[in-house]
Amino acid sequence: MSKLILANWKSNPKTLTEAVRLAKGSDAKNVVIAPSHPHLERVRRVLKHARLASQDVSSKDGGPYTGEVSPSQLKNLGVRYVIVGHSERRRLGETDELISKKVKAAFAAGLKVVLCVGENTSTRRKGIAASKRFIAIQLKKDLTGIRKQELGSRNLIVAYEPVWAIGTGKSDKPKDSAQMITHIKKLLTSRFQILDSRVLYGGSVTSKNARSFLSHPEIDGVLVGGASLKVKSFKAIIRS
Repeated sequence: MSKLILANWKSNPKTLTEAVRLAKGSDAKNVVIAPSHPHLERVRRVLKHARLASQDVSSKDGGPYTGEVSPSQLKNLGVRYVIVGHSERRRLGETDELISKKVKAAFAAGLKVVLCVGENTSTRRKGIAASKRFIAIQLKKDLTGIRKQELGSRNLIVAYEPVWAIGTGKSDKPKDSAQMITHIKKLLTSRFQILDSRVLYGGSVTSKNARSFLSHPEIDGVLVGGASLKVKSFKAIIRS
């Protein structure tokens, strides 16, 4: 299975011209690009090899929900993947209950879900065992009530993003991340009967450390934030 490189541009860049330039420079096989919503349509027209993702999705598939972007709207725009439960969304108040509804809505529209899970700083300080318990609870809540036929390696990708590492420049130790990702895969198999699941690492991934994560067979790819905004750095990650 090829490694997957997912670029999360967050609320960047500032202009459509910059977004197009960045998309052209990042376009490659096994790459998924998640621009901000205003840039989705134009970036879609530029991409020849990479797939398109949305950074978020509504739990409602249309209706009187001001500011929401529905799963069907994204699907009809050419979006293939949606990121759900990113730590920055959770920090804004997004609950596991809402995340579960978003996962269901995305699956119903035929979208692939990249579900983000990861422990916070206080949990991590208690050790790996505490972090594993934390993530097991997150997965249980986030995938509650979702039919088994909807779950599967074709529909669900999990991104392990230790919250304490995001945007801090302090990435996790690759061997520790590999251990956590192995734990996540075992949970997906034993609790949800998901075989051959893809689990990515996300948390201050750079061109300098990407290879150390991707060299572990347990880690199926990386979720890249800031480094995906620099074409030279992102190309180096792809080459890794």
